[in-house]
Amino acid sequence: MADKRKRVRTRDVVAEGLYIASAATRLSLKNSILVHILAQGEDFDPERFVPDAREALLTLAAEAEDDAARAEAERKAARSRHTESGGTHDYRSRDVRNLRRRQKQSLHVAAELRARADDETELRKLISDAREAAWSEVSKNIDSALRIEAARPDLEPDYDRMRMARMQALRLVDLPKLRAHRRSVVKQQELRAEGIEPGPVAGRTADPRGLDELE
Repeated sequence: MADKRKRVRTRDVVAEGLYIASAATRLSLKNSILVHILAQGEDFDPERFVPDAREALLTLAAEAEDDAARAEAERKAARSRHTESGGTHDYRSRDVRNLRRRQKQSLHVAAELRARADDETELRKLISDAREAAWSEVSKNIDSALRIEAARPDLEPDYDRMRMARMQALRLVDLPKLRAHRRSVVKQQELRAEGIEPGPVAGRTADPRGLDELE
């Protein structure tokens, strides 16, 4: 039962590694597609990206093999260490089994990636998925641009009516307030010139000489 659980865990780890590798490959291909089609104006041709897909998978396979080699070296070094560990990567004899399992998992991932790199169907599927991702990104950008364009004030259905209302509010409310405030400021300056300290500027300002409101 314990061995079966170990096999399930190993299978899950390998599946997760392959999923991450596929996602990384799709992202790389998506960026390549966007560069060649949008930036360089080329037509989309799946055959154009087959070498890119293969190279991406082989690169990830080599990285997995490097991980396996490191795990093997760490396992060999840990076999003769029986003291307490000094850190996360300071392996001891009790870590030998886990390091062996990690090595095997990495080798499984590498072998599967190399197999996919030789599979034309798998390569074209990755390219197709990357193309969909590229189109999704482009369509979102187009939609966002159209929404911004549609938000222009001159394209609002009630723009003319609302503009007239805003102009009336400016003429009947805002401008009279501004003129009254300006008259108050000027009057206070005149009072200071005469040696009289005025009250605070407001719509109705108290006048020390008995004026009820500044005009």
